[in-house]
Amino acid sequence: MKRLAVLMLLLVAGANAAPRFQALEIWIETDQPVAAWQFEIRDANGFTTIVGVENGDSDAFGDAPYYDRDAVDGGNAERIVVADYTLADDLPSGHFRLATVHVMVDGGEPEFELTLVTVTDGDGRRIDASISVREAGMQDHNGRQP
Repeated sequence: MKRLAVLMLLLVAGANAAPRFQALEIWIETDQPVAAWQFEIRDANGFTTIVGVENGDSDAFGDAPYYDRDAVDGGNAERIVVADYTLADDLPSGHFRLATVHVMVDGGEPEFELTLVTVTDGDGRRIDASISVREAGMQDHNGRQP
């Protein structure tokens, strides 16, 4: 009976927990220069609302990337497509942060699904790249951003 009471208290406490905010860094890895990119991110568990997007590390992509600002501002962004391009001569390559996505998590643990839609070079040709998402501030065992 005690176990049931404790379990019920935990469930009620979890249901009444305040929303929390989290910053997700989106990283890309490629050995070729990047001129344009697009990704989609969503929470498979449905506990997340996207509340903002900011630019990454590269000077070539200096402004905030393109995304559905109306959905974000209206609190209706459970998933989002984010994209950017540049006409800069000095294109980034290697391991760099594309963007930071700010989310509000409410009601449970999110399971983020990140899809790299496309990455192109300065001539518009698709290039090979990998993409990853990490909580802001995380580092690997070498002190490097993953």
